[in-house]
Amino acid sequence: MSNVPKLQVVDGVLQGARFIASPNFNQRPDHTDIQLVVIHNISLPPSQFGGGYIEQFFQNKLDWNAHPYFKTIEGMQVSAHLLILRSGEILQFVNFKDRAWHAGRSTYMANPECNDYSIGIELEGSDDQDFTEQQYQALVEVVATLQHAYPKIKSHIAGHSDIAPGRKTDPGPHFQWAYFRDQLKQRKM
Repeated sequence: MSNVPKLQVVDGVLQGARFIASPNFNQRPDHTDIQLVVIHNISLPPSQFGGGYIEQFFQNKLDWNAHPYFKTIEGMQVSAHLLILRSGEILQFVNFKDRAWHAGRSTYMANPECNDYSIGIELEGSDDQDFTEQQYQALVEVVATLQHAYPKIKSHIAGHSDIAPGRKTDPGPHFQWAYFRDQLKQRKM
């Protein structure tokens, strides 16, 4: 059984997640329904976990001199709605009612600008390493909760690589889509 706390969306905030406000967001276009979940991976520095660098990055507080890699992303302003750490802890940076800056140039089912109508979920991870069981269980609970709160999502769950092919590779080959979808299906039973 999952150790993930009971989750619920209240006024665009995921109850059960730790909220850390990011300044990197803006309003969704008027009359835009949330209808897609985009799964990403992120690690700072690449393939290294912990250290709080992702949180700092999403808050524009990253010390660009703390690691040589950080110079290559200096000045970037990005965010995701959620980050699931290796431990399974869930952090929220942007209210679901708002547009996080996670997808960039993107298209899903012929609809451009995925940031407008999606929720972005970052998994602390990389293309070259497996994700943890705690992350899968947290992701299953999060997605099931989002599907309940935003029914238009239905089964519209994509990787960043699916909406920005050739430009992005995440969540990468180590993300077990079949396992995730099976766990999500079992969760709904």
